[in-house]
Amino acid sequence: MTKEKIILTGDRPTGRLHIGHYVGSLRRRVELQDAGDYKKMFVFIADAQALTDNMDTPEKVRQNVIEVALDYLACGLDPARCTLFIQSQIPELCELTFYYMDLVTVSRLQRNPTVKTEIQMRNFEASIPVGFFTYPISQAADITAFRATTVPVGEDQEPMLEQAREIVRRFNHIYGETLVEPEILLPDNAACLRLPGTDGKAKMSKSLGNCIYLSDDADTVAQKIKTMYTDPNHLRVQDPGQVEGNPVFTYLDAFCRPEHFGRYLPDYPSLEELKAHYRRGGLGDVKVKKFLTAIMQETLEPIRTRRKEYEKDIPAIYDMLRKGCEDARQAAAQTLDDVRRAMKINYFDDEELIREQAARFAPSA
Repeated sequence: MTKEKIILTGDRPTGRLHIGHYVGSLRRRVELQDAGDYKKMFVFIADAQALTDNMDTPEKVRQNVIEVALDYLACGLDPARCTLFIQSQIPELCELTFYYMDLVTVSRLQRNPTVKTEIQMRNFEASIPVGFFTYPISQAADITAFRATTVPVGEDQEPMLEQAREIVRRFNHIYGETLVEPEILLPDNAACLRLPGTDGKAKMSKSLGNCIYLSDDADTVAQKIKTMYTDPNHLRVQDPGQVEGNPVFTYLDAFCRPEHFGRYLPDYPSLEELKAHYRRGGLGDVKVKKFLTAIMQETLEPIRTRRKEYEKDIPAIYDMLRKGCEDARQAAAQTLDDVRRAMKINYFDDEELIREQAARFAPSA
């Protein structure tokens, strides 16, 4: 069984990607790609998974696939160094999911914290689509099909990865060492684990309308930061302010670097000094938001520029995805062959089986 270091990660195509995706996973993916420490890197657009709660609106998913691909490329993912592909175009994943379903109980799926949270968010309590309910199993197929050793995700996905590990252990226990057990790779910056929405809500979400998108123009970004939720008790400049739970400072934790102070806020030597001033009073929200706006514009401008270039040749993006799907399918097919062999359902490739059965039914002398 391979010991190569391999990354597998992806996103559901629910729309354009936002800065929560960027700090939670996208930025790290590009760093990992550029570092060259991994033998292979697979990044996929999880359209089949998106259909589990969008089966009646397939056009929405269809339109969003290209949006995600553009954001991937704009952020710096390079199809020459990583394999970008679309989940639904790899039929081997469906077959693996089918086999893994026999290794997981309904009660275990019901206990998965991520599944429980997602069901509540979508008001599925009374009527849960089976495909949605079983998507931890589908996710295990995605990971294991490419022999991923490492899965960079946010902390909210940790229960999903643990379920994948359970499936791997159970399969290997029954059928012999066949599948690779993956490890989670969390963001190294605590602020990036789960970026709050601009309205102060716990999660940045398209449905809540509290996102800053990677493709937002400069004016839109500035306006969204200008109207961001801060400390509701920080009514006057001289009032002491709360940093903890204040999205403006959480965003600064995620995006601010020491050199930003020299460029945009030379009055302060560090983020800690800025926070200390805000806590004791005398620092207004407007000044802090202007600082955050400058940092965000510096971060997003090259991404916006690259995206506009890629938008000029959409057929080329589809050609790139087609090639990625071909490469991904080859890798998944090899894993599926190994799984079938381990499960002893590779009937036509098992010459020993055919000989045994021929001898069994041969007429006695």
